[in-house]
Amino acid sequence: MIESYGFGKITVDGKKYRSDIVIYPERTVDGWWRAQGHDLYQEDIREILEYGPRLLIIGTGKFGMMKVGESVRNIIRDRGIELIVSNTPEAVRSYNEASGAKKTVAALHLTC
Repeated sequence: MIESYGFGKITVDGKKYRSDIVIYPERTVDGWWRAQGHDLYQEDIREILEYGPRLLIIGTGKFGMMKVGESVRNIIRDRGIELIVSNTPEAVRSYNEASGAKKTVAALHLTC
């Protein structure tokens, strides 16, 4: 459960983070880094794809600055993974609504 989110900070299951994160059902990975910062590529989500979630929620930042290209969206969908891409405040809401019902992963950019 995500208890709170604000620009550059998030609290997940009582623990505070100040860098981008990936939330798996059994753990949270701090310091999620992308090769091109505000552009998401397949290699940036390789571990997530190997995990094989049923639902992947991508938070593109408070103001939605991170871009998820159509080729990445297609790779995710081709693997049968349901995808939600939205700004991070909306992604947090989506995660909290869906996390108990499916094998859900959230990849969240916390700033811009």
